[in-house]
Formats: sequence, C-alpha cells, structure tokens
Amino acid sequence: QVQLVESGGGLVQAGGSLRLSCAASGRNFSPNAMAWYRQAPGKQRELVASISSGGITNYADSVKGRFTISRNNAKNTMYLQMNSLKPEDTAMYYCNLDRRLYPAADYWGQGTLVTVSS
Repeated sequence: QVQLVESGGGLVQAGGSLRLSCAASGRNFSPNAMAWYRQAPGKQRELVASISSGGITNYADSVKGRFTISRNNAKNTMYLQMNSLKPEDTAMYYCNLDRRLYPAADYWGQGTLVTVSS
C-alpha cells in the first residue's frame, strides 16, 4: 500500500518554528518531484513549496524566505522547515507528488494541522 504520512504540526505562537515531515512507504518516490500543500478553513488547497528529484526548490510568494523544503531520498522522506510563522500560515498541511507534473497523483494523507496564534 502506497502511503504518504505527514507529521510535525502543532500549536505555535507567531514568530515560532515548526518542522513538518512526510514519510513515504510502499514505493520509492525519489525519482519524483514532490510538494507541500496547505488548506486553510474555508479556502482552497494551495501549493506551498515543491522540490524536484534533484533538489531544485520553488516556493509560494507568501512563504518565500521563511519556509525551506528538503528531502532525504535515502529515507524516502520530505521535510518542510517553517520559520517566522504567521497566523495566516494556519492550515492543514499535506504532502503529495507535485501535481503540476503529476495531475492524477492522489496520495493525499490525513495531513498535519499547523495553528499559529497571534
């Protein structure tokens, strides 16, 4: 069974940091570009950051300079280091393949909730 499992969310004050993890099982995702997404209450899911198989990264303007995406292909795991968190970063965070390249990718897990208090 192929799974992506997110973890690392929590409640943090504005200005704080969290590190999210995305652990893959069931297949090797190292050849694939992957991404973090988030969905805030009442809003559509949005792309936060992406990383290619070779480590090239891209970020949404809203998180550029504050978030860092990385991956450890040997561990089949991806990370999102989030610094200088803002209340508007509050959302459920999900990992998946980069759906701009793999539109049919449907490896959505349960997500991990990030809540930033002001």
